[in-house]
Amino acid sequence: MAKEEKERYNANALVRGLEILKLFNEERPTLSLVEIAKELNVSRTVPYRLLYTLQSLGYLDQDENSKRYSLTPQVLELGFSYLSTLKLPEIAQPYLETLRDETGASCHLSILDGNEVVYVGSAPVRGVSAINVNIGLRLPAHATANGKLLLAYQPQEKLKQLFYGSELKPYTDRTKTSLADFQNEIEIIRRNGYSITKGELHHGIQSVAAPIFDKTGSIMAAINVVATETTFHDEFIEQVALPKVLEISKKLSGYMGYHL
Repeated sequence: MAKEEKERYNANALVRGLEILKLFNEERPTLSLVEIAKELNVSRTVPYRLLYTLQSLGYLDQDENSKRYSLTPQVLELGFSYLSTLKLPEIAQPYLETLRDETGASCHLSILDGNEVVYVGSAPVRGVSAINVNIGLRLPAHATANGKLLLAYQPQEKLKQLFYGSELKPYTDRTKTSLADFQNEIEIIRRNGYSITKGELHHGIQSVAAPIFDKTGSIMAAINVVATETTFHDEFIEQVALPKVLEISKKLSGYMGYHL
């Protein structure tokens, strides 16, 4: 299609409306009609109808006293609609890689399936293999940091269905096998907002996990850092990995529409 023909199909009102929305930013949270017209290099009559339409649709708000316009939270839906079309692993992958580069340890993304965690994203450290994690790998939730974290945010009824009358399998002498102790631990994890395990699935392996929430506040996935005790110092998980994994999980939750 020729350029001239494409231009005939442009919806000028839509283009102008989007241009108006993009004028607002952190430095300019509010704008007047005069300022908007000046930025668009048009007369005041051009954006007036568009501003009225954007306001009636709920994307803009106008202060009754100052008559200045500002964006409303509904504008976020435009971005969230796009993000919802992407898969979480695709969104999280660059953040996993950043976390790996900053900590020097392997980082993973996982979801809960029954009483197991399923790995759906990974940024391994090359040349260092603590646990060989491939996409689709399943591990017992009760013996892993990410699994415990995911369980901690589940409804009590679901936890009863998963574990009532069952025994928690020990993988090392550090694995918690008492249901009462396990229940107490995941309550603490939920209060803290993160989970740490050391040697519960394999001796010498330590991990920290933090949650990723969706816009309703429900947990979507867990992001975790895994390190070997022989390669990293004793305080690595608490002092280095924990603050960074919490920072990344907060960013990803924000992208999913969750805000405290």
